[in-house]
Amino acid sequence: MSDRDYDILIVGGGPGGLACGQYSARAGRKTAIIEEMACGGQTVIIDEIENYPGLGTVSGYSIGSAFEEQAVTFGCEIIYATVDLVEKNEDGSFTVKTSDGDYHAPAVVISTGAKHRNLGVPGEEELRGHGVSYCATCDGPFFKNKKILVCGGGDSAVQEANYLTKLSDKITVCHRRDRFRAQSAVVKALEDTGKASFKMNHNVLSINGKDNKVSSVTFLDKSTGKEYTEDFDAVFVFVGNIPQTQVVPFVELDENGYIKTDNCMRTSVKGLFAVGDVRNTPFRQVVTAASDGAVAAHIASEYIDEIRKTVY
Repeated sequence: MSDRDYDILIVGGGPGGLACGQYSARAGRKTAIIEEMACGGQTVIIDEIENYPGLGTVSGYSIGSAFEEQAVTFGCEIIYATVDLVEKNEDGSFTVKTSDGDYHAPAVVISTGAKHRNLGVPGEEELRGHGVSYCATCDGPFFKNKKILVCGGGDSAVQEANYLTKLSDKITVCHRRDRFRAQSAVVKALEDTGKASFKMNHNVLSINGKDNKVSSVTFLDKSTGKEYTEDFDAVFVFVGNIPQTQVVPFVELDENGYIKTDNCMRTSVKGLFAVGDVRNTPFRQVVTAASDGAVAAHIASEYIDEIRKTVY
């Protein structure tokens, strides 16, 4: 086996990929995670995680770092490179084409996650980085004691709004439906701060700027049909994610663009597995991604035994 040949290659170093790397390397498989920027995935931009079993409240950065350290301790390699494409070879193995050259393995795990979805309204792109943000922990401190709008109704939107209440008592959450998709406990925690107001059943029509920064937002109140404009200093957008599946254009996706898997993380392509936010899972959390990774490592290891006709 050359230094470019592995048993299992994992594309993406989020919690799912790191857990997969840990379990795979611990099982004695030559394993590498190929990560473009930094391991940890979206955990590195989360201020606090309070629902990972057994840990209490910890920073997202610390849990991501702990995942990485443990994977490396068990022998998983981390390769920093951009993955351009995963190719299925005639012999059933895979070639992972990267900015650092080609790597090869009989089993590949896709852990590329998902990126934020835009509102797609006038002013959003023009004012990105000038009051429009997609990361509360990254940009929230710039708007301390300012009037902030949070767009979205899922767990991420409500959790990020909760974080922003530490910086300002003028937080407004706008959601296009009449009820949140977020867990009730998450919503209650935000309500209990007493620092947030809510615009339910509202659409954002435009984000308006003055002097190259956010100055106001124009809304549609869907219940009345009324359009109106209100002053804001910043807009934080958390309206869903786009699964990053570009590197595996040959795999079967669901109607929302997520990779279809079975309960063993197997995709429609033999030897190819998917874990975490990129797959069609009903619940996207650090703990579920880690579980996905452990399952994928176990099943991928069994798959390698099968194709090599080896019994350990």
